[in-house]
Amino acid sequence: MNRQLAKKILTIPVSLLTCLCAVTPAIALPGQDAEDVGAWIQAHPTLRPSRNEKFLINKTDTAAQRFTFQASVMPPGKIGVFTNRGKIRSERISIYDAINGMSFNRLQESLRIIYGMDIYQDFKRAQTVYEYPSSGQINSARFAKKPIQEALQGELRLGDRYAYWVEIAQPREGKAYIGQMTVLLKADLEKLQEELKVR
Repeated sequence: MNRQLAKKILTIPVSLLTCLCAVTPAIALPGQDAEDVGAWIQAHPTLRPSRNEKFLINKTDTAAQRFTFQASVMPPGKIGVFTNRGKIRSERISIYDAINGMSFNRLQESLRIIYGMDIYQDFKRAQTVYEYPSSGQINSARFAKKPIQEALQGELRLGDRYAYWVEIAQPREGKAYIGQMTVLLKADLEKLQEELKVR
């Protein structure tokens, strides 16, 4: 069943994702003990890792489709010095789909499938605090001939419970194939926002 649900995240159109079976509410999120998060990952019907996986889960059906989930004791962005390595600070969903493409809606539905309605609703109600790229960032990336930097589109949101970082790589022509959704502690949002502004 876990392989089938993971495959659905990769292949089912957004309009059909709402028909998936009910998801158990997330009980392990950023801010909690790594041990508790690891147990939740092991028991999750979509995330259940293979024998040698614990906090980094990779699922690949074909070379054109990949799903990754990672729980980390580090906040997203540049690596700094953090004293408490027993607490999870961020959890990231990454999807690459060269067949169906990628969109913000698909990433949101993946969030719902993995975490349940409480977190999904927190995300939907969250305030957008930063969006990119600006026209200046686009022009700078074009001038520097950095097409990947030019293609990155994203936003940071601040919810009641968590902060969220959503990003896709949308080229000037054609469709997006890769995207990520990160759930992070609200305390780490300002650091990430400052880093994204100068990336």
